[in-house]
Amino acid sequence: MSIRIALPKGRLLTETAALLEKAGWQLDGYDSSLRNYRIKCGKFPDVQIKVFQEKDIPVQVAIGNYDLGICGLDWIQELNSKQSAYAPVTIRDLGYGKGALYIAASRNGNIDTMEDIKNLDGTVRIASEYPNIAENFALEMRLKRFGIYPVWGAADAYPPDRATLALISGTPEAKEFTNGIKPLKNVLDYSAQLIANRQSWEQKDLSKVLATLENIRITPASKPASETKTAYSSNIIIRQDADTVRLALPDGHQQKHVVNVLNKAGINMTDYPSSSGNRRPGSSLEGVNITVIRPQDMPLQVANGNFDLAITGHDWVTDHKAAFPSSPIVELADLKFGWVKIVAVVCNDVKANNLYELKEICIQAETPLRVASEYTNLSDKYARDNQLGMYRIIPTWGATEAFLPEDADLLIENTETGGTIARHNLKIIDTLFESTAHFIGAQNSQYSRRKQACIDELVKIFTNAVAKG
Repeated sequence: MSIRIALPKGRLLTETAALLEKAGWQLDGYDSSLRNYRIKCGKFPDVQIKVFQEKDIPVQVAIGNYDLGICGLDWIQELNSKQSAYAPVTIRDLGYGKGALYIAASRNGNIDTMEDIKNLDGTVRIASEYPNIAENFALEMRLKRFGIYPVWGAADAYPPDRATLALISGTPEAKEFTNGIKPLKNVLDYSAQLIANRQSWEQKDLSKVLATLENIRITPASKPASETKTAYSSNIIIRQDADTVRLALPDGHQQKHVVNVLNKAGINMTDYPSSSGNRRPGSSLEGVNITVIRPQDMPLQVANGNFDLAITGHDWVTDHKAAFPSSPIVELADLKFGWVKIVAVVCNDVKANNLYELKEICIQAETPLRVASEYTNLSDKYARDNQLGMYRIIPTWGATEAFLPEDADLLIENTETGGTIARHNLKIIDTLFESTAHFIGAQNSQYSRRKQACIDELVKIFTNAVAKG
């Protein structure tokens, strides 16, 4: 019986590759230039190895899709905090990828100790990409009222005006963070772990693989897996009057397109994009407070009133509205960049070239259709609307092409050219819609006359800038 192993992309890839090279695995293509998610192993030709985003690995091992995996203890604990019955077996600490999770607050706020948190009036709001660990922290603190803000990342951008606290990742013994954030308590020390599916650990012979790793150690990289950034400001001033417009701009690869539009609009920015991790850039816009967050989080954050305006993709607005049909989110202007198609994808071996043929296969299938996607709400609606029979939605955090065909039957994915899809032996059978970046806001918000005028002017400025081509 073949052994299946899940290896990480991202922060642990380089050191994991070094560990396995020292163990003599002779992996082909598992390095920083990674292009194929299926890795051949010279030492164990019959072992199936696949590469995933690290956050997906504990889930994949826990449910039995993979016998062994390597990932950080932080993501293992995030899974175990909600799904302890399916917890994978932790075999050993691999000694690299060290970091820590901290409860943090604004340096300019009134929270200096853990006791201060307990004494706060009102709801304690905690932003984190580790929502399960954050909830456990709140329960252990016996907070009377608390709210958890699950975010895709950039949780440090939310305190103090949009969250009371953030649960964020940092270096071991961290003393400072960017964005005017200070650590209050170390919640969890973590490092890379070798894990196993519980049933595989009890019933399968994994010894030939585990023996090669038994006494192997590598020297951790001089820079810990939790990236250290220079703390650039301890005196961030945040305007909070009723007339201030709160604008969210995207981080990541869309920043260059946003800067292009800003330049055409004659808007001068300070420290955007930021080399230091600053998520509160300055601008020449009067009465506008700018924060940089993940595009995936923007529709919900605007709907909840944490921002007045944001720039995000039509795809993420559509995914949001699939879950919240009555959401107040409106698309105010098409900014004409970030063009992608949202497509349904299957393996080339599947005898379906369109949605109709896929439905025929689903009708005859005796098992649920497994649909993998970052767009979980959109995927759920697509499967229901098209009557694809029994199905299961598999949330992913990127590298979605890796899931077909072993771990999913259908992907709902975005693509520009379709090249990556074709390179992974996959094919597009349906196009759901096309997406570009949009200026979004909230419908029927009760703004002051001055604030509404500022919002209208901003939309006009951006619309005119896009019209210039």
